[in-house]
Amino acid sequence: MAKLGKIIDMGEQLCYCNSLDEKMQKLKRKLEDLSSREADINKELEYAESLYLKKRRQQVENWLKNVERINRQVHSLEQTLEERRLLGRVQLWKRVEELTGEVTQLVDQGRFPGGLTFEAHETKGDALLTTKLVGQTFQTNMDKIWTCLMQDEVLIIGIYGMGGVGKTTLVTHIHNKLIENPNTFDHVFWITVSQDFSIHKLQNDIAKILNLDLSNMDDEKKRAAKLAQALMRRQQSVLILDDVWNHFVLEKVGIPVRVNGCKLILTTRSLDVCRRMGCQVKIKVEPLSKEEAWSLFLEKVGNEISLSPEVKDIARSVAKECAGLPLATTVLAGSMRGVDDICEWRNALEILKESKLGQDDMETEVFQVLRFSYWSLNDSKVQHCFLYCSLYPEDYKIKREELIERFIDEGFVDRMKSRQVEFDRGHTILNKLENSCLLEGIIDNFPNEKKCVKMHDLVRDMALQIVIVSPRFMVEAGVGLEDIPDEEKWTKDLEKVSLMHNKISEIPSSLSPRCPKLSTLMLQHNSLRRIPDSFFVHMHGLEVLDLSYNGIEYLPNSLSHLENLTSLLLRECDKIEHVPSLAKLSEEVGSLAYRN
Repeated sequence: MAKLGKIIDMGEQLCYCNSLDEKMQKLKRKLEDLSSREADINKELEYAESLYLKKRRQQVENWLKNVERINRQVHSLEQTLEERRLLGRVQLWKRVEELTGEVTQLVDQGRFPGGLTFEAHETKGDALLTTKLVGQTFQTNMDKIWTCLMQDEVLIIGIYGMGGVGKTTLVTHIHNKLIENPNTFDHVFWITVSQDFSIHKLQNDIAKILNLDLSNMDDEKKRAAKLAQALMRRQQSVLILDDVWNHFVLEKVGIPVRVNGCKLILTTRSLDVCRRMGCQVKIKVEPLSKEEAWSLFLEKVGNEISLSPEVKDIARSVAKECAGLPLATTVLAGSMRGVDDICEWRNALEILKESKLGQDDMETEVFQVLRFSYWSLNDSKVQHCFLYCSLYPEDYKIKREELIERFIDEGFVDRMKSRQVEFDRGHTILNKLENSCLLEGIIDNFPNEKKCVKMHDLVRDMALQIVIVSPRFMVEAGVGLEDIPDEEKWTKDLEKVSLMHNKISEIPSSLSPRCPKLSTLMLQHNSLRRIPDSFFVHMHGLEVLDLSYNGIEYLPNSLSHLENLTSLLLRECDKIEHVPSLAKLSEEVGSLAYRN
């Protein structure tokens, strides 16, 4: 009888398995219907959103998220069935029934009788923050650019001049005037190009402002065709490309310059770039006249105090050292704001004159002016904070909160009684750097509004000149590196290294840099999967290590011997399978090791 009972029981289980298999097949068929509907909806959305005036409804977005969730759950259930063929049958049966019901409901909900999208009333965009124009030359250039924009035959305008002469400021005023005048152009787009230019990156930047998704397209020509179609639908538009360093073929990017279509304004330091880009109008931005520069200097010094006639004479000589460049004038005046002691003014003038003896290049002279503002900070920790910002890529928008966290990790902000007090100190430092015009305060509206800072490219160049000597940095951030720098570049006196925002996927096992003074290593936003044990062996002084936003699976055992490490950053490193013992590390690393 016992054997007979077992046979009956096994028979019931086999019947159950057959029935469960049938249920699973039904669930899969339903899921195929759902996946087909999902694919159709994504295609419709892609086309509708490329028109720019269409936006997906929130209920559609929620539906797509639910479809993604149900797919994961069905996949998980299939794995469970494979592993537990005859176990938990009642629970599995119920789970299959529940998921089948949910899939059926999602198929029904996916009809969307009210449509997938709604009309989005498009605006030209928001005005950009800028300083006011100074001098008759600026106003003349402004009027000339505006007149050219209103002429049908002028399609490409090139604005050129040396760094710091005011090209970006001039074009920012043009941008804002276009925004404010509804009867000119329907669309105004702004892209900062910079030195790390590539066709692919520029295509991505333009696609982003057009709400166009190119993430699934690798072919450059197809991407260009899609961009061109999207821009051609927006008749009467102006595309502004700021800080172009090298010429490129517009068609390769997908920029269709034509009458009643898209017009192009670009800024560059090179007349040759203007010529090779086919600019029909080329406008050189010249330095300010002596009187214009003096007016700007007085404005930026401020009227908090009244300068004596003797101090004014010296101040006028100080202003002359800026060679009529608005950037240098603004930064230098900011560093002298509130100073009324004639001794300090004489000292400033003497330093500026001595630092430029025998140098003829105007841009080099600007660096000397900018360096004076750096020296005038008179606080080594604030100076370190300023130099730290040069570790980020050119034109990078650095979130204030993130930067202050780094200042705390680096010890530039002392540990205090509470995190809020530390952050208050950090904000004070950043405000001082902004008030000295060494950093620019900006708002990043994507994806959420956040306060950021950035370095003007000339200010960053000046900072990078300083860190060539002391403190010693190696900065190759955001320059498209695919391979980590060779060992000879990892010198013994290096203190900080930034290789963030590159395409480095591998570190050779033979690489073992001898950098005993290295305190900060920034490798975030690369494609690293593994790091060899040899890499950290000779980095005994390492305190801050950022490996965030990599696909790292294994952390090397040599990490365990970095006894000075206080900050190990692993944001979005969700593929990590192995973490070595951190028992020997600094006591402070506990709260910071897995910050995300």
